[in-house]
Amino acid sequence: MTDDGSTLATLSEQLADAVATAGAALVAVHARPRLPSTGVHWREGVVVTTEGTVRRDEDISVTLPDGRRVPATLAGRDRGTDLAVLRIAPGSLPVAEFGDPATLRPGHLVLALARLDDGGPRAAFGAISATGGKWRCWKGGEIDQWLQSDLVIYPGFGGGPLVDASGRVHGVNSGGLSRPLATTIPVATVNRVLAHLLERGYVARGWIGAAMKPVRFDPTTRQRLQRDGGLLVMSVEPDAPASVAGLLIGDVIVAVDDRRLENSDALLDLLSGDVVGKSLRLDVVRGGQQLSLDVLIGE
Repeated sequence: MTDDGSTLATLSEQLADAVATAGAALVAVHARPRLPSTGVHWREGVVVTTEGTVRRDEDISVTLPDGRRVPATLAGRDRGTDLAVLRIAPGSLPVAEFGDPATLRPGHLVLALARLDDGGPRAAFGAISATGGKWRCWKGGEIDQWLQSDLVIYPGFGGGPLVDASGRVHGVNSGGLSRPLATTIPVATVNRVLAHLLERGYVARGWIGAAMKPVRFDPTTRQRLQRDGGLLVMSVEPDAPASVAGLLIGDVIVAVDDRRLENSDALLDLLSGDVVGKSLRLDVVRGGQQLSLDVLIGE
């Protein structure tokens, strides 16, 4: 019993130290009525929080660990990944220490941290419940790694970090990406989105201006075209890139630049900010016949 008690006491102290370590880089973000949210000092003078908790673009401030409340400016936001970036005066507090989310496995103990005022960090304790590869959330953003825990994202914990037992930050917690689960936006995703937001204030994504849904061809068509299916065009916006290219309602897009399409996510993966302003070739089935259309990707 004594050994067990000593082990638990040691673990308890380690977790408390982890909270103190990571908590030194946390701020309370005042960007919505009443309840603040949490932000992580990600880079010198740069704070990351969740987009859903930033309800205004001006009159934003943050409370530092020492209790000072300082002004902040909105550098950019991305609804697709639920991330927002604020700028504060440099030299205000330490930068967070980061871990590698790929090392986390189901069962690893983790913490969700928050700072809501000048009273010190707050913590919730739990474990990693599931991990996986890239996925696309319901808001449309691509997340580099599936990282789910049994942590409770209490009010104000949104935008706070997922922290391991050593106080390293593995990502930003969001309650708005995969309701009702506690989902973490991993470090790689935050860094990727952060670069876009600091450069232009938003994340550029390709746009063709057509609504589509996946369809499967009948056996005869599959055999003749050597295609399983594609994306059926349901509507085309006037003067949009798809309209200018000649895409029609009823067309089935089966490939883009020789890359096959069988679901909407596959098309969204291709329409990254890198292809904006470039021309892509659409392989289309129209009236049972195949043809190609060149579409200039908009933003």
